[in-house]
Amino acid sequence: MATQANKPAKTSQIKEYLYAWEGKDKYGKTVRGEIRAGGEAIVNATLRRQGVLVTKLKKKSYSSGKKITEKDITLFTRQLATMMKAGVPLLQSFDIVAKGNANPSVSKLLQDIRGDVETGTSLNQAFRKFPLYFDPLFCNLVGAGEQAGILEDLLTRLAIYKEKTLAIKKKIKSALTYPIAILSVAFIVTAIIMIWVVPAFKEVFKSFGADLPAPTLAVMAISDFVVKYWYLIFGGLGAGLYFFFQSWKRSLKMQQTMDRLLLQVPIFGDVIRKATIARWTRTLATMFAAGVPLVESLDSVGGASGNAVYLDATVKIQTEVSTGTSLTVSMQNANVFPSMVTQMVAIGEESGSLDAMLGKVADFYEEEVDEAVANLSSLMEPLIMVILGVIIGGLVVAMYLPIFKLGSVV
Repeated sequence: MATQANKPAKTSQIKEYLYAWEGKDKYGKTVRGEIRAGGEAIVNATLRRQGVLVTKLKKKSYSSGKKITEKDITLFTRQLATMMKAGVPLLQSFDIVAKGNANPSVSKLLQDIRGDVETGTSLNQAFRKFPLYFDPLFCNLVGAGEQAGILEDLLTRLAIYKEKTLAIKKKIKSALTYPIAILSVAFIVTAIIMIWVVPAFKEVFKSFGADLPAPTLAVMAISDFVVKYWYLIFGGLGAGLYFFFQSWKRSLKMQQTMDRLLLQVPIFGDVIRKATIARWTRTLATMFAAGVPLVESLDSVGGASGNAVYLDATVKIQTEVSTGTSLTVSMQNANVFPSMVTQMVAIGEESGSLDAMLGKVADFYEEEVDEAVANLSSLMEPLIMVILGVIIGGLVVAMYLPIFKLGSVV
């Protein structure tokens, strides 16, 4: 009995390959495409059922796949929600999404989850086996949808939530990428000037036989130091950045300190705060609308906000709410939410439409982030030009001052 029960599990683990095919449809038109299957016979049979007569078939080699990103999980959630809304059975939906994904790593992940569900595991438990890709918020909402019989609706909510969260993160990254890239280029150009250009000018200035201006002497002294100890400077800078980001990533205390500092940074801090509040309210609105109790919803909200300050505040809010304090008062006591947010929450609690009010707050702050990022981009351009002008222009002027002085003497 045990041997017979294990046979289906073995057949479900058939290794699939990627095939490029070409053929003719029932109208005689040439069609081509790609398909994943366990062998050429399966490809021929599958395409024959679709009315395609295969004329060319070639196995393609593909790598084990790229890293699975948050964008991949968001796309999968949207596709699965759409399939189930259309009435496609769950297992068949997994097959369609897995075979249609361009990333083999995603396809393998989905097939593994499908295999668990096929053997009787609930969908949310199958997701919980892969915490790297599916956080507690995701699993809790799927579990709530399974229990209430509204899985397709919850998946749609999840897809909307993840798409909006991903959009906010993308906007924040785009706002930070431009100035970081420009300043990195400025650093490289400055290093090139210090290591190669300034020493060449120094050889020319030796033949002048006159005192050099103070800015020129300062730049030449810095250049001598950089040329002599460049390996220590660049090595120390690289090691320092590496250990800084590693400690930021691994140390909870470091994360808390940096998250607090980031909220206080001029210009950028306001954008980060608005994005954090948008994620916090969007997460709570999604959980509460799914029928998850408020205290349980707050378990996932703090971590989803992406900021240790708001995570600590959420823990305090959850403690107060569990003892009977209203959400509005708990949020006011946390001292991290603007009055507009707490007022909207108070209206939601009084009217019994907390999820709708939280959703409106999230929409408002997402629009605020859009506007702030647009303003930030227009503000950063002249600021960066000033910084580049001071650094690069200052070096150029310092090296040409002796030449100007020589010209005035002549």
